[in-house]
Amino acid sequence: MSQLASLWNTTNRVPVVGRRIFSIAFSQKAPYFATIRPTVTELRPNYAEVRIPDRRRVHNHIGTVHAIALCNGLEMAMGALAEVTIPSDKRWIPKGMEVAYTAKASSDIRCIAETDQTQWDEANGDLAVRVKGVRDDGTVVVEGVIRLWVTPKK
Repeated sequence: MSQLASLWNTTNRVPVVGRRIFSIAFSQKAPYFATIRPTVTELRPNYAEVRIPDRRRVHNHIGTVHAIALCNGLEMAMGALAEVTIPSDKRWIPKGMEVAYTAKASSDIRCIAETDQTQWDEANGDLAVRVKGVRDDGTVVVEGVIRLWVTPKK
């Protein structure tokens, strides 16, 4: 079990407070994550969900959640998923992101990252993580792929 999975399991013994503690701790791994004040709401192999609150600090000029804040949330979800999913004999690094903005992000946003276990088991190079951001009413506001480079550990 990865260190991140252990931390998730430990902090989630106290569900609401534990998620906040976990999210703050995980945000320290890449401090720019803290700019969106994320909360990791679900984390398991092949699935991660991060909530970005709709607040002025992450708004764009039209008063919706900014595209880069959305990408930040998607990247955090992807990173959490990768850490708890990758086999112990492999390593990963992000390679690129392709996203489409499909609707206004006018509420809190659930940033979701998903993979299939066979992707990780067979990974030797490119691995595509499916990502999307969803408004409170269920509307997808951003969707795409974050590409990882997965290689054996030396």
